[in-house]
Amino acid sequence: MCATKLQETVSLWMKRQVETIEEFYKRKFNWVPNNLHKEIGHFNVFRLDPYVGSRAKSVPYSRRDFYKITITLGSGKVYYADKCYEVKQQALTFSNPQIPYKWEHLDTLTGGVFCIFDQQFFHQFGNLNQYAVYQPTGNRVFELSNEQLEKVSPVFQRMFEEMNSDYIHKYDLLRTLVLELIHFALKMQPNTDISQQQQLSASQRISSMFMELLERQFPIDENHQQITLRSASDFAAQLNVHVNHLNRSVKEATHKTTSQIIAERILQEAKILLKHSPWNVSEIAFALGFTETTHFNNFFKKHVQLSPLKFRNV
Repeated sequence: MCATKLQETVSLWMKRQVETIEEFYKRKFNWVPNNLHKEIGHFNVFRLDPYVGSRAKSVPYSRRDFYKITITLGSGKVYYADKCYEVKQQALTFSNPQIPYKWEHLDTLTGGVFCIFDQQFFHQFGNLNQYAVYQPTGNRVFELSNEQLEKVSPVFQRMFEEMNSDYIHKYDLLRTLVLELIHFALKMQPNTDISQQQQLSASQRISSMFMELLERQFPIDENHQQITLRSASDFAAQLNVHVNHLNRSVKEATHKTTSQIIAERILQEAKILLKHSPWNVSEIAFALGFTETTHFNNFFKKHVQLSPLKFRNV
């Protein structure tokens, strides 16, 4: 397929696969609020009570253009990109516009709550992507004990109270409550060692900028139809550092080589596209920056021990 035709296919498919906040309201409630496009951004909070039991429906696999934080009561599976998490009893989950996900209920859903908000809601109030729950390698599903559930549930109750109030600064409070949920989850993760808690060294800062630049190329969508930075030298040129300095910094901060990290991220996106897109192998190879389909086949088989087609059909 020629480049122009492939770009059209990519754009059309990704537009179908990204659920907007308006489409979410239509799918879930069959109505759309009037204040979706306020300058302060959009926030809302809901109970799952009307959609439990026999009325519970699995959430379809797609990307969304908004953030969502959910407490679910009941077992299920959550699919994030190429990963799957099984929830045995109850969980706190996070989703963001960069990573597609799907909910599959294994048992009767007995209840829950969730809030949604868009990027504009936190505009000029900090970068949510600095937190591990919204980073590509971060944990996004947190199984809750009964005691933890009792601690985190009141945060959502306070959200309901603020949404129903006429306090002029209520959205500031709601942002604080969102951050409280994020920090509640972060505290559930194992503590990092002292060296990680200290101020980032020069090597760590360079490594962090490299990781951010790498991640900007994903996911493959209408804005990122083909990745262009594929080698350590490509990234070094963008960061205005010598490639050897970049390699040393990344190795020191991550204990992996620059090429290894790039390959792992390309491989992750390849798995997502093979499992969840209608593209053929050559189209996926093109989108991931491979000049020849055979190069992509060899790359994928080297890391997965399966050809792309066999992986797709497993």
